[in-house]
Amino acid sequence: MSRMPRKSILLVEDDPEIRALLGDFLGREGFAMELAEGGEEMDRALKRGLPDLVILDLMLPDEDGLSICRRLRARSTVPILFLTAKSDDTDRIVGLELGADDYIAKPFNPRELLARIRAVLRRTGRPSADSEPRRRFTFASLIVDLDARLVETVAGAKVPLTSAEFDLLACFIERPRRVLSRDQLIDWTRGRSAEPWDRTIDVAVSRLRRKLEAADAGAAELLTTVRNGGYLFAADVREA
Repeated sequence: MSRMPRKSILLVEDDPEIRALLGDFLGREGFAMELAEGGEEMDRALKRGLPDLVILDLMLPDEDGLSICRRLRARSTVPILFLTAKSDDTDRIVGLELGADDYIAKPFNPRELLARIRAVLRRTGRPSADSEPRRRFTFASLIVDLDARLVETVAGAKVPLTSAEFDLLACFIERPRRVLSRDQLIDWTRGRSAEPWDRTIDVAVSRLRRKLEAADAGAAELLTTVRNGGYLFAADVREA
């Protein structure tokens, strides 16, 4: 019986000790690792092939992680997980605004990092050809394929969502016309490891609204804020 191919991770970290330790640890956990010290090495690695996940340190000597994240998102939807030594929520929010999928603050337990990596890869993984029939839904003039993780207009134009934005939309698609609290959305999209005061979900909702509006002016109005409650997706969701 053939073995499943290993998931590949590109780790961009300037600290040689952390880079070596994480490379060895994640390699022993079954990942195909590629290591880069900064933006230039990362670019060379990407020319050889796109990984399944990029782990990106926020503080790098040649180019900061936010700038690199912006460049990556301009050309790819590859999942990005930030490593940051900063505790300021501003950096985390900016990273998520730019399209990062998750973050973890230094110092961290490698096992927690591993759990976050696996969670991101589960959320962004594509189904196999012999998997169950796809779950496709439609609302307004948009079609959402939950298994293929695709959103497009009825005319066939793709709506470019990051994996974090898609996870959020999936929560609303599966629970239309219900008020969903911030805590519920954080739990369903990021897991229990998120801080209880984490406000990044509001940033993600705002970003999702903008992209829905760009695709269909009426779609964004369906996602409303409920005072002291959370969010309500008031769409008429139907199977496609």
